[in-house]
Amino acid sequence: MDRFVVEPTPLPGLLQLRRLPRADARGYLERLYDQADLSGVFGDRVVRQVNRTLTRKKGAVRGMHLQMGKHAEAKLVTCVRGKVFDVAVDLRQGSGTFLHWHGVLLDGDGSESLFIPEGFAHGFQTLTDDCEMLYLHTAAYEPGAEMGVHPEDTAIAIAWPGEITDMSLRDGSHPRIDASFKGVLT
Repeated sequence: MDRFVVEPTPLPGLLQLRRLPRADARGYLERLYDQADLSGVFGDRVVRQVNRTLTRKKGAVRGMHLQMGKHAEAKLVTCVRGKVFDVAVDLRQGSGTFLHWHGVLLDGDGSESLFIPEGFAHGFQTLTDDCEMLYLHTAAYEPGAEMGVHPEDTAIAIAWPGEITDMSLRDGSHPRIDASFKGVLT
């Protein structure tokens, strides 16, 4: 039984998922992940880690993060409370959409998720206070394999929907892309 609608985005491999909740007078049941229903999205990838974040303040930005090499990961991200502008940037070497970004609104009251394949950096800006995000990762976190790109890098020029009111020192220290950056291998 299909519980998801999978829609392409302008960036190949980056997919928006719409969950199909079962509702009645009591409320609803919504499946966030189903290996069989999402086999066309995940292929032979296995979910290895599940993380949850809470971001307290509206306007905060988290990102832009990815893991490289043998620790490269795909992610399925879902907002379970609040609203965020969720962004993925194509950093795949040789990609026709290299350095292009795509953003979507994820809402805890909605039924949307974003599937982010290997080679994409990911981040988001909170549009409300107290935003909770749920992440399904196909690789466990490995600090030595992590890479970041500055969220305000002009080479990418993400159109954040509001003023950035908070960013971690770590995220604000991510390098900006220069002409020598050719992308990541996937």
